[in-house]
Amino acid sequence: MPKLKVIFDTDPGIDDAMALLLLARHPDVELLGIATVFGNGGIEAVTRNALFLKDRFGITAPVARGADRAIDAAAPPPAVPHVHGENGLGDVAIPDTIKATLDPRPAHKLIIDLIRQHPHEITLIAVGRMTNLALALREAPEITGLVKEVVVMGGAFGRNGHTGNVTPVAEANIYGDPVAADIAFGASWPVVIIGLDVTKEVLMTHDYVEELATTGEDGRFVRDISVHYEKFYRSREDIDGFYVHDSSAVTYALRPEFFSTERGQIRVVSDGIAAGQTIIKPEGQSFTPGPWDDRPMQTIAIGVQSGRVLKLYRDLFPA
Repeated sequence: MPKLKVIFDTDPGIDDAMALLLLARHPDVELLGIATVFGNGGIEAVTRNALFLKDRFGITAPVARGADRAIDAAAPPPAVPHVHGENGLGDVAIPDTIKATLDPRPAHKLIIDLIRQHPHEITLIAVGRMTNLALALREAPEITGLVKEVVVMGGAFGRNGHTGNVTPVAEANIYGDPVAADIAFGASWPVVIIGLDVTKEVLMTHDYVEELATTGEDGRFVRDISVHYEKFYRSREDIDGFYVHDSSAVTYALRPEFFSTERGQIRVVSDGIAAGQTIIKPEGQSFTPGPWDDRPMQTIAIGVQSGRVLKLYRDLFPA
């Protein structure tokens, strides 16, 4: 069986690092490229983190620096260290000198080039703002017919009682660049959205992570970076552990049978009090003419077998 060829668009980020470890260690994955984008930290910080993780995990794929601000923004946004720590990786020690070096191309150009080099083979997994995707579409719209699938971690559609995590209706990745998200979801490539509807159904508990730490170096690294993340979620939502956001998107790409889905046309609210809200017009339902007309049918995840997701991640580590 051929391996899953992946471009990972990311803003590392604790959960991004955990998802990148899944991509680096899973035997069914061929990681072709890593694109960075602002989000969990400024672009310099998340790009440094991606290069550090490339070294740490022994990844050979190139890392390209991406967008530092939303597609229509005049300036980069402020950092949000309360979630991922001052350095974006839970404040674990990061070496002053990192051996890995950047690919000379901007991230959106790396995405375009790799898709052209591997037509109909690449799964593009985007777990940060959709800005690089929107820039790639603007420069090379023909890639929509060349990509195998786009899997996005973002959004919230109210399934399973889950709505926004930045505002009552908006999830952070979409809220950070709603215009780019609307462009990405409106393009004629196949998109699957793994939103809070399912990621908040998958919980890595304190005991789960502590058990991972007994398995070796990778497990200890996951535990060390997630200490800050766990404290954030305990203080904010009073849960024992943290939600599995980005690794759920990677898991869908590997094992879509773990998820149940719904299809429809997607729009993203770009401004006002509902900025960042993701709204689906379900397939088969008719309404008066409106802004969903002529949009492609896309897919959202509405259910997940959480135990199977957690087992797939646990199976990365020695028994």
